[in-house]
Amino acid sequence: MNKSELVAKLAEDTGLKKSDAESFLDAFIANVKEVIANGDKLQLVGFGTFEAKEREERTGINPATGEKITIAACKVPSFKPGKGFKDELNK
Repeated sequence: MNKSELVAKLAEDTGLKKSDAESFLDAFIANVKEVIANGDKLQLVGFGTFEAKEREERTGINPATGEKITIAACKVPSFKPGKGFKDELNK
């Protein structure tokens, strides 16, 4: 499923116009990004938790040359599914 298919499904399920469903989805995504970028986590009970995790500096290998390189430390987005979500998947 891509974004336009998700927007169509949301519009169908909620009775909203597609433009309103897309605006809602865009706002939701923007808010998740903002919360995570500020160092907070977003917990949706029954669905899961979005948060940023720290990835430490590490050594890697350039596959083209075989040369060792240093990969800088960074933050990466993380999603941990909640119990309700996992239970739904494993019915």
